[in-house]
Amino acid sequence: MQLTSMVASINLGLQFPCSLSNNVVKLGFHSSSPSPNNKRRVSLMVNANSNRRLGGTINNGENNNINNKNYKVNGVRVAEAPLTLRKLKEDSAEEALVTCMHGRFQEGIFVYRQIFAIRSYEIGPDQTATMETILNFLQETALNHVANSGIGGIGFGATRQMSIRKLIWVVTRIQVQVQRYSSWGDIIEIDTWVDAHGKNGMRRDWVIRDHFTKEVIVKATSTWVMMNRETRKLCKIPEEVREELTPFYINRFAISNEDTDSEKIHKLTDQDAENIQTGLAPRWNDMDANQHVNNVKYIGWILESLPMKVLEDYYMTSMTLEFRRECTQSNMLESMATPTSKLIHGNNSINIKVNSNLQFTHLLRLLDDDQRPEVVRARTEWHFKNYANSI
Repeated sequence: MQLTSMVASINLGLQFPCSLSNNVVKLGFHSSSPSPNNKRRVSLMVNANSNRRLGGTINNGENNNINNKNYKVNGVRVAEAPLTLRKLKEDSAEEALVTCMHGRFQEGIFVYRQIFAIRSYEIGPDQTATMETILNFLQETALNHVANSGIGGIGFGATRQMSIRKLIWVVTRIQVQVQRYSSWGDIIEIDTWVDAHGKNGMRRDWVIRDHFTKEVIVKATSTWVMMNRETRKLCKIPEEVREELTPFYINRFAISNEDTDSEKIHKLTDQDAENIQTGLAPRWNDMDANQHVNNVKYIGWILESLPMKVLEDYYMTSMTLEFRRECTQSNMLESMATPTSKLIHGNNSINIKVNSNLQFTHLLRLLDDDQRPEVVRARTEWHFKNYANSI
């Protein structure tokens, strides 16, 4: 039987959120039937000379005008791109594209900036970005800062001299303050920078702004120390590493001293804890490149022990995390939480008052050890959603 080769071509005109002037990208996917060696070939063609708005109709054969502002599928009109994406087109083409994809240094080499769009799978039930999303953005910006600094080595945010000495960064404390949560489709820009913290630590700060209004919506600060990747023991910063980092240090604070949460986070006990969620198990994809549970994963476990009424009726305005030890896939965890008023005043139970702000103390600890060692201590603050200052 003779096989006849069949070829199917599909051209998709994609309008990007970044204005590329005369270099708007048009993608064409060319798929051919299996060749004699049973391999299917897919090619990607880029046409950078088209700047036309997608328009017309599909499947009804009418009004097939590609320059038409309206676009219909099966007779149903498709809305234009969100306002935020149309506004992004007004930015400088090259600057917007580079900052969206790779980030860019500001103020010489001291501040690194990256732009993100809030995607549908990064929002929660209230249709705004979650705290996990925010910390993922912070982490991504920090890693890209190192990778694009010219001193990046092999590993998760390691410099060259760190890689040679098998050293990695571990975070000891992070504080995040949220003024407003972004919504799906919003465009944000994140600035990050570093400075020395004591003799053997580093401080990293972030500021998140609305890309168009420049409104500051999130501030964050963190402290980091070094650990040997093989022995898993903390160590001093070698002079060779310090020489790499020092040129990037800038004495600037995202969160002012008076707003910094420097208060000790009390240790929760079984007697203090109002709510306990046990049997939390890390999964394989909760691990990061440093072979321990990613810091962002702890947030979901911390929230597991909060009353549902808090999650439904309040939004988190501040979170402070103190990291005590590593957690790996083989560990089992327990999440504990109590309102701070109970810990301080000895109340017997939580009494959530409508329109009041709340503060909770949290603890994540290991279950597979008789001593129940601590993994993370945390403090969160919550505001009632229907307040005038709510999202």
